[in-house]
Formats: sequence, C-alpha cells, structure tokens
Amino acid sequence: MVRPISSRAWFCVLILFLSAAFIASTGSATPRAQGTAPTRPSIIGVSHIGLRTDNLDASRKFYTGVLGFSEAFSLDDPPGKMLLTYFKVNDHQFIEVFPELENAKQDRLSHIAFETSDAEQLRAYLASRGVDVPAKLEPMLDGNRGFDAKDPDGHTVEFVQLMPGSIHSRDFGKHLPDTRISQHIIHVGVTVRDRGAADKFYRDILGFQETWHGGMKDTETDWVDMRVPEGTDWLEYMLNVGDNPSPRLLGIMHHLALGVPSVSDAYKTVLERVPKTTEKPQIGRDGKWQLNLYDPNLTRAELMEPKPVKTPCCSPIKQ
Repeated sequence: MVRPISSRAWFCVLILFLSAAFIASTGSATPRAQGTAPTRPSIIGVSHIGLRTDNLDASRKFYTGVLGFSEAFSLDDPPGKMLLTYFKVNDHQFIEVFPELENAKQDRLSHIAFETSDAEQLRAYLASRGVDVPAKLEPMLDGNRGFDAKDPDGHTVEFVQLMPGSIHSRDFGKHLPDTRISQHIIHVGVTVRDRGAADKFYRDILGFQETWHGGMKDTETDWVDMRVPEGTDWLEYMLNVGDNPSPRLLGIMHHLALGVPSVSDAYKTVLERVPKTTEKPQIGRDGKWQLNLYDPNLTRAELMEPKPVKTPCCSPIKQ
C-alpha cells in the first residue's frame, strides 16, 4: 500500500526544487556577494612621454648625444616597420619616440604615461567613475599591461603596469650609461584649457594633488603642479596657451623635466657636447635652477634642480 507524503516531506521536496532553480539561474550553489565599487590602485609616477619626430637620426643625436641616454630597444609593427624606439632614463622611465610626424603643424606630443601597480583594477575603477576606457585589457606589444584614456583636453594618457617578461623588465639594470645627464623624469607638462575639468579628472578621480602654482606675474596662474598620489613625480598643467598655438609654443608647453643635482654641472656637460648652445641656466618662478633644451622637433627638455634656491612666487611648494 502507498503511504501519503507527509507535510515535512513535501517541505523538503520544495526546498530541493527551489535550490535547483537557484543554481540553474546563477550557476552557483553559493549566493553572489553584493558587488563593491572598485578602488583605485597605486599610481606610482611618470612612466614615459611619447613624442613624434620626422627625423629619427636627429632625435637620436639629441637624446643620446646631448642628453646621454641609451637607445635601449625598439618595437616594430608590422614586423620590419619601426613603430617606436625607447631612450632609457631609468628602469621605469623612458622617452618614447615615434617616427610619425607628418607635417610641421602636427603636435609633437603623442601621449603621456603613468605607472600603476594594477592596470586592470585601475581600468575597472575608471570605468566605475564614468571615464571612457577599454572594455577589457588587450595584449600590449611590449609585454606589459596597460590601456589608454583621454583627459578633458583630449591628451592621450596611458597607464602602464610593468610585467615580468616584458621588454622593459628583461632590460632591468641594463642600458644605464654614466653619460646620462639625468636619472629621473620628475614631471611632464601638457596644455590645459579648463582647469576645473582637468581637476575633476586628475585630482578628483585619479587622486593627484596640487603642490604648487605660479605664473609669469604674481597675480596670475600659468602653471599648476599636480603630484601623483603614490609618488613624487608630477604633472604640470600649462594654462593660458591661447588659440592656435604655434608648434614652437606647443613644444615649450608639452615638455618633460629631468631632475639633476646641479644645473651648473649639467650645463658644463651640455657645453662639452654642444659647444654652440645658446641656452643658459636660469632660476624659474618656482625658485629652482633650470636649463631649457630643445630636441630637433622643438620639444622642450627642462633640466631642473630638486630644491628652490630662492622663495617661489605665488604659492609655497608643498612637500
């Protein structure tokens, strides 16, 4: 004789049915944890600056012959056609030169780049803050991880995580000659038309912090130094650029700064390498000794001492 199913048995059957339905719908017997917003990983410092040239040999003479850097390696894409070459400042910082300048009016700046501890986490974090970033990380030709974004002024900003096995990591400790006039890119500069918009991107989202601002006049602000959140390097806003700046002016604005212990000693080295140079050391409005040099395509390489020798104009420098 068949016995009727008890109410307890019916309850167990119902639980099993509901459990099976949940697993089928979620793919897991364990409920998913509530999603949390991604946090920003470390942004350590300047990784590199990318520059365009129409004369690679002339660029080589400047970056190796005048500044003393080694051309550590290059990348071809497609094979047989040079995409870019790398002048090595230190194991984590490079000047990338692209032989792709098409005309005299084209911007020499290709992009700026910052090093991060976790490229994928930073990509997800920026996406959560409404920044247009790739849907996923794609393989990079150099073996590192990274991606590009656009800042409010349209500059390409690359974020790079150095990976084991990349052409960079395989070159650690190499191509670091004593001829280097500097061992550190301390900042890069880009034009900024709307400081408020730039602050929302670099300060509010990326965590950069202002350390100094100044101008040609005490009552004006032409430059703002924005330090990376987990390092000492900075990005310099170059304000008040005006409309349709000339290539010469853009070369002054879109620049890199190389830290040196002594501008006087660096100047002596430059004179030995380029006896006819017309540039001379000067004290900038931030109170620091500096020496401006220009590559063959007009991009400024600023040699700068680390500490002011006189009181900076306009605002104190935050440490």
